[in-house]
Amino acid sequence: MTERRNNQRSTTLQGRAHEAEALTHPVIASRRRGNLINIIMKLKKPSTLKRLESSQRGIGLVELIIAIAITGIIGAAATMAIHQVLTGTALSNDLNTAINNVQLAGYLVNRDALQAQEVMLDDPDTSAITEFLTLSWTDWDSNDKYRIAYTLEGMPSGDLKYLRRREAIHDKDGNLKKDEFTGPVPQYIYVDTDPTKPTNCVWDETKKVLTFTVKAQVGDETETRTFQVKPRPD
Repeated sequence: MTERRNNQRSTTLQGRAHEAEALTHPVIASRRRGNLINIIMKLKKPSTLKRLESSQRGIGLVELIIAIAITGIIGAAATMAIHQVLTGTALSNDLNTAINNVQLAGYLVNRDALQAQEVMLDDPDTSAITEFLTLSWTDWDSNDKYRIAYTLEGMPSGDLKYLRRREAIHDKDGNLKKDEFTGPVPQYIYVDTDPTKPTNCVWDETKKVLTFTVKAQVGDETETRTFQVKPRPD
């Protein structure tokens, strides 16, 4: 009986010795420690950490979808803004051109009408050319006779007109000193088939007042101005 107990004790001691030796062996010890750590991590990993890892795997796709949506919105807004800027610039340029030509026409007619001693609308003696407005006067110093004729001539395309100024000067003896078109030339002048609508001239013989209404059209933009001039007294 005693011998059997001694044998069991000896076997137990030998097993423990082998276990101790295995634990001290570097390879076996490393493997066991690794397995032990993995087991502990699996046992102790909280559920919130698992959910976080799961959500992190989906964040990339969600962010990508949001980024694409935002990029699309920004791109559409930028395209609309650029279109509005370009369209607005074109409209602004057309309107400025119309305004400039109306102002130029008003300036030229006003300057000549102030000196006019005779005002004639569509001179009948020049049937071959439609003289929109004819202004005449004699210079007080040189006695030269001035005749300024404004004619409406078609532009290369469309129904718009040039308002051209022709200046003829004769000396006191009737000799021609000058007869030529002079610039600058107002362009894009709109003339309605109704003579009472722009562009037109009205001469009030009683009040001695010339009313000049001019309209210019560039693209879809139009500008209309009315100028009134009272020529110098005779």
